[in-house]
Amino acid sequence: MHDVELPPLRDVINKHRLRADKKFGQNFILDLNVTRRIARLAGNLTDCEVVEIGPGPGGLTRGLLIEGARKVHVIEADNRFIPALQEIAQAYPARLNIIEGDALEINPDELSEGPYRIVSNLPYNIGTALLTGWLDRGWSDGIWQPSFLSMTLMFQKEVAQRITAQAGDKHYGRLAVLANWLCDADLAFELDRQVFVPPPKVTSAIAHLVPRAQPMADADPEILRKLTAAAFGQRRKMLRASLKRICSDPQALLVEAGIDETARAEVLTIDDFCKLARLLPNYKVGEL
Repeated sequence: MHDVELPPLRDVINKHRLRADKKFGQNFILDLNVTRRIARLAGNLTDCEVVEIGPGPGGLTRGLLIEGARKVHVIEADNRFIPALQEIAQAYPARLNIIEGDALEINPDELSEGPYRIVSNLPYNIGTALLTGWLDRGWSDGIWQPSFLSMTLMFQKEVAQRITAQAGDKHYGRLAVLANWLCDADLAFELDRQVFVPPPKVTSAIAHLVPRAQPMADADPEILRKLTAAAFGQRRKMLRASLKRICSDPQALLVEAGIDETARAEVLTIDDFCKLARLLPNYKVGEL
């Protein structure tokens, strides 16, 4: 794809008097080398559409379009950025769809006519909620069949580590179990604070998730969500104690699953959690 002549982003920001707003968790990337690298990490963009959350003045949006995205759907809650995004849309006719609204309330499946990729510098304050929502939407009638081809997402480094951690890692927790159960999740690279305007107080990192053809192991997603919430909600406790809230006899459950009753949640593999989720209905407390 040929480059389209657009004014530098710094000029656009000054022209429209744009400033990052902490309320929206905003930090801008102005360096096209960085945004194009993120776009390339997402995979082949020429044969699919892309959904981007919180484009701001359009730094990553430009990178996606330059790297050949067939069409980019941007969801922006802050209407101050709409004029700057409209200028990009004029430079790339019919390839940029601007939606003003709350990304938590918009289903990406309804924006694209076919498979799509999600590529976003996510607002820090809603990034985790967006990710878990997209994973939940990947289920249809009890079958894992997501419409997204991949998710390439920027988070605070600590959050990206929590998404991609493996059992035994200090960052391993509920988010890692739910994400890696359904996706192949990797921490791709970190970003220096100085590539942002304004520089955030924390380091950021890119997590790249590709959905699995089927979940890593069989389990009911709702039961697994409640099980991991209980197990990691009191992570310093042994499982025989932390599971009491949702299990009538945690010790018997753990024995049947072949798991040490004195173990703590962070040492269990995803397969272990799925095994517990399959057995848990036999030991439930009230409605799971």
